[in-house]
Amino acid sequence: MAVTVETLEKLERKITLSLPVSTIQSEVDSRLKRLARTVKMDGFRPGKVPMSVVAQRYGYSVHYEVLNDKVGEAFAQAANEAQLRVAGQPRITEKEGAPEGQVNFDAVFEVFPEVKIGDLSDAEVDKLSAEVTDEAIDKTLDILRKQRRSFAQRAQSAPAEDGDRVTVDFEGKIDGEPFQGGKAEDFQFLVGEGQMLKEFEDAVRGMKSGESKTFPLAFPDDYHGKDVAGKTADFMVTVNKIEAAHLPEVNEQLVKSLGIADGTVEGLRADIKKNLEREVKFRLLARNKAAVMDALVGKAELDLPNASVQAEIARLMESARADLKQRGIKDADKAEIPDDIFRPQAERRVRLGLVVAELVRANELQAKPEQLKAHVDELAASYEKPEDVVRWYFSDRQRLAEVEAVVVENNVTDFVMTKAKVNEKAVSFDELMSQA
Repeated sequence: MAVTVETLEKLERKITLSLPVSTIQSEVDSRLKRLARTVKMDGFRPGKVPMSVVAQRYGYSVHYEVLNDKVGEAFAQAANEAQLRVAGQPRITEKEGAPEGQVNFDAVFEVFPEVKIGDLSDAEVDKLSAEVTDEAIDKTLDILRKQRRSFAQRAQSAPAEDGDRVTVDFEGKIDGEPFQGGKAEDFQFLVGEGQMLKEFEDAVRGMKSGESKTFPLAFPDDYHGKDVAGKTADFMVTVNKIEAAHLPEVNEQLVKSLGIADGTVEGLRADIKKNLEREVKFRLLARNKAAVMDALVGKAELDLPNASVQAEIARLMESARADLKQRGIKDADKAEIPDDIFRPQAERRVRLGLVVAELVRANELQAKPEQLKAHVDELAASYEKPEDVVRWYFSDRQRLAEVEAVVVENNVTDFVMTKAKVNEKAVSFDELMSQA
């Protein structure tokens, strides 16, 4: 039977579904009979409850279930016959005026859009490149040395300098009143490393052991402690101890402590370079991929299915609530968060997903088995036992699907780069690493 599809507007469609009442009643009777064999009711032995009693108790709910199932089946069949790609769930309402022995329903729904991608040769994409320099290796070595530094107490007369570890007592008051978290004894921090607010560090820098000082400290408006954010406190700080840091020399002893196989400084530098090059590769790929996706969105024409956008908004909202809960926000699951906050991001994600899917379909850019294996091998390479990590990925369909999505995006990136006007642009190692 031909299915008549009515276009309401843009992506919205309507189909009228007809179901024989006899079919519905037959299924209701069948389910009630099955139910009667197992249902337990006071005053009756199991399996001996009269059908009239079962129908009276459960008839409405079973009828509702059957109607839902049959309408769902009818809609799926009609959409399949009409070769429609349905986005989201249909809104189904009963239609009045059906012929006797028949019940009619209107199913209103959205379909996925036709995606038109313009000429990619007109698109411009910045392709970034970066190198791991000796300076970058030196900076990483310094970080490794700092992680293994030792401390020795300074002389009583020596002032606190950047890099020193100081032990202090402090107490802060706002309008003469103490506040939560504003007092501590024998509190340690490293001067000049941003562990404390700048005014606090500036006050302690230059102080000597045994000295005390009073100073004002203005908490930033976005300070994590909401009770004090945007307010100014008066602090009194006393320095109890100052310890100078000692960084280990870059020698074979340090190399051995880091577990480098050949035990040489050259081997350590080579290992650092290898790890940094891996990180640079992934960061460049992410930045270049983002540039390609921006270009793709700019070249695509399509209407967005509202059902897909709403589903994406719901996912983003759920993620935001989970983040708030993790931060310890009370009743995060009940917090009122307006949809509009997430709408631009949701619309972009849906648009990008549809455009990428169309490009993949039209140009056969699906992930090949050998690409999946190569990407998983690369992810596993930085672990102590890569073979265990490879097994971990391939043992779970969901994890492998995430890898597959990344490989497909990489294929799309490479494809667009071969078509677009590519501007080669070198960036420094520091600039690349400073980007979130």
